[in-house]
Amino acid sequence: MRSDPDVDLVRDCQSGSPRNLSGPFRELYDRFRDRVYNVCFRITGNPSDALDASQETFGILFRKISEFRFQSKFSSWVYRIAVNASIDLKRRSSSRRLASLDVLDEPRAGGSSRAEAQDDGVEMPLASVTRAELEQEVQRAISRLSPKLQTVIVLRYIESQSYEEVSQTLGISIGTVKSRLARAHDALDRELTPVLDRHYLG
Repeated sequence: MRSDPDVDLVRDCQSGSPRNLSGPFRELYDRFRDRVYNVCFRITGNPSDALDASQETFGILFRKISEFRFQSKFSSWVYRIAVNASIDLKRRSSSRRLASLDVLDEPRAGGSSRAEAQDDGVEMPLASVTRAELEQEVQRAISRLSPKLQTVIVLRYIESQSYEEVSQTLGISIGTVKSRLARAHDALDRELTPVLDRHYLG
């Protein structure tokens, strides 16, 4: 695909060894690291998991780059790996957290449970939140979407992919992309409308 700006660099990597993380491999990493991390962060919802998912993405990418056949844009392939790595890590993290809830919620000797330890006196009205805090609310709302809806929102609006590119990245039809986006919009509207009302009208 000559319209793909990454073709020459990918071919250079395919002719080299992933053990040598310099030259074209380093250039490829530098070209994609911020975009990969951003996708991973938007799906996992926290920096630590995003970093782990990013590292896993590049590990897979370097090991399997020789298998890329240029039947799609290389960036679409990279995004697909990042999305899958993020979803897998998020599921593993959720399982670990669920397994530990009973331990965390047990009252400590001579102390109170986690729920009882909350200080109601520090709660502030949502109307006073900063822009950064409002963005955190948006991120939390995105993180509560199903993985399928999360990924179309992240790719379409955060990574600015076209419908065609999202379709190519996820291996689904454009009609399915549009359907998932519509469902994601509805879900985000339900989550964020009360937050925005309190923020701007409270």
